[in-house]
Amino acid sequence: MLTLKDIAQHVGVSPSTVSLVLNDRDRGRVNTSVADQIRRAANEMGYVPNLLARSLKTKQSHTIGVLSDGVASVPFAGPMLRGAQTTAWNDGYLLMLIDTGGRAELDAPAVKSLMQRNIEGLILATEYHRFVDVPLVPRSIPAVVLDGTPATDRADIDSVVPDEEQGAYDAVRFLLDRGHRRIAHLTVSDPRFVARELRLAGYTRALDEAGVGGDERLIVRAPTVRTVDGYPVAHDLLSRSDRPTAVFCFSDQLAFSVYQAAGDLGLRIPEDVSVVGFDNQTFVADALRPGLTSVSLPHESMGSWAVGRAISRIRDANRLADDPPELSPRGERRLMHCPLVVRESVAPAPPP
Repeated sequence: MLTLKDIAQHVGVSPSTVSLVLNDRDRGRVNTSVADQIRRAANEMGYVPNLLARSLKTKQSHTIGVLSDGVASVPFAGPMLRGAQTTAWNDGYLLMLIDTGGRAELDAPAVKSLMQRNIEGLILATEYHRFVDVPLVPRSIPAVVLDGTPATDRADIDSVVPDEEQGAYDAVRFLLDRGHRRIAHLTVSDPRFVARELRLAGYTRALDEAGVGGDERLIVRAPTVRTVDGYPVAHDLLSRSDRPTAVFCFSDQLAFSVYQAAGDLGLRIPEDVSVVGFDNQTFVADALRPGLTSVSLPHESMGSWAVGRAISRIRDANRLADDPPELSPRGERRLMHCPLVVRESVAPAPPP
């Protein structure tokens, strides 16, 4: 196995000089041309550093743990993990993922297992936007909640979530700008979804600003986000004599139920009723005909921000290693913009 001593003999310098260069601690200490020569030789000779040995010595593993409660099984996982992994890789870090499948009793042993592998930071990734019970994590380990709000008194926990309220506001504003005034909201009654109240708030704010709010009959609720549960609610809504000209839906799956109900009632989308979804699940939004206009959740950006924030906190801690734990910086709550993806499901309001 190739060692620093082998490279030192090849270049004609000391092993300590090689160590400085290959650990990126050579600036101002090693001649630039010599440093270039060492790096070139290491590359040509196929040197691969033993990161485990280095981490034991420096206490810096360049590894960030990711504790998921079921993210791996949802459609949003790909973009979220892609954003996280790309940022980690670009900054010289690796991710170590444990998915508990939503079993809360596994959180503590999972965190312990990650810490035993000398992680420097921890990402707590949730299946959907909700309040998160943060497992016991030492304050020396920067922690970021991804797509959730920490249910803890700890002030040093960072979090990143979609700006659900503004996304809903923008969607309803889009409908208002096209002349719609009777805009219904098909939402859910399940209280587990933090997004439920936020999206309702955005819907209400947009209508109130336009002076057309206040009709509670236009807010209808399905028991779950499943299309099969949304269908009877959507069918009842569109069967009314004073049916809405547009429906803003809590999710794309519920928007699908509006499509089904409209078709069964002989209504055309968007000529008779416009529809806007939320989540931008492309396997739904792109598959529907006409294509569904939907608010996109910024999962890739959130994953990237979470890891970037953890790395920033890690580097701050390394620079201020002598600061006591109680001086940990205050956590940040970041709201990510949710862009509206316009397809063909919205038309100007039909004449009265």
